[in-house]
Amino acid sequence: MEEIRLNKYLASCGVCSRRDADKLIEQGAVTVEGIRAVPGMKVTVQDEIRVHGKKVAGRDKKVVLAYYKPRGVVCTERDVHAEKIVTRELNYPIRVTYAGRLDKDSEGLLLMTNDGTLIDAMMRGINRHDKEYIVKVTKEWTEEALSHMRQGIYLEELDTTTRPCQIEQIGPKTIRMVLTQGLNRQIRRMCKTQGYEVFSLKRTCVINVNLGDLKPGEYRELTGDEVKSLYSECGLNMAEWNNKEMAGTS
Repeated sequence: MEEIRLNKYLASCGVCSRRDADKLIEQGAVTVEGIRAVPGMKVTVQDEIRVHGKKVAGRDKKVVLAYYKPRGVVCTERDVHAEKIVTRELNYPIRVTYAGRLDKDSEGLLLMTNDGTLIDAMMRGINRHDKEYIVKVTKEWTEEALSHMRQGIYLEELDTTTRPCQIEQIGPKTIRMVLTQGLNRQIRRMCKTQGYEVFSLKRTCVINVNLGDLKPGEYRELTGDEVKSLYSECGLNMAEWNNKEMAGTS
């Protein structure tokens, strides 16, 4: 089996540059098969490698994470003015990016992955994937306003009418919404047309993946039936996932 220098391997997995990998190795932050790594050592793709205790995924391994994006974190990779960028806040050992944004003032479930094919499939509006949100506003809802939003609302700023959606009132000022599209600040714009200001917006489900017990800033890797169902719902097959992942082990 081909061996590769550890610093090059870490760089190829998107952990950091080779130079920074050398620093991590010298600092004792890297282990190979549970043993502290040393400068210049070589590894194979079957070795278990960890950085600061977090397992490094192989170069070809696809990962999907369910991440609880806190309020104040920005879904961007380029905005130099943003104080908190999602990829930095997540601090995952390999490079992943988001599949569907949440605005800065919103929180909740964000799917992160290094599989561009999955991201493309999730982002195609024609697929009409369900996304569930809990929305709190600053005054009590009326049935008339909810009825209007269920049927679809014309958004002048975007020159488009939203698709019909599911809305369940779960409190005087709180509703559960299920959308099948992802227009820019869609929920806030819809509420505004009815004279409501959004106080809190949290995404709780995307397709078949639920936020569950995650707390702000926490994440978990999707495995087993959950990740297989996600791919299936997106019209993709799981042949590229190795048997270990398909069995739901880690």
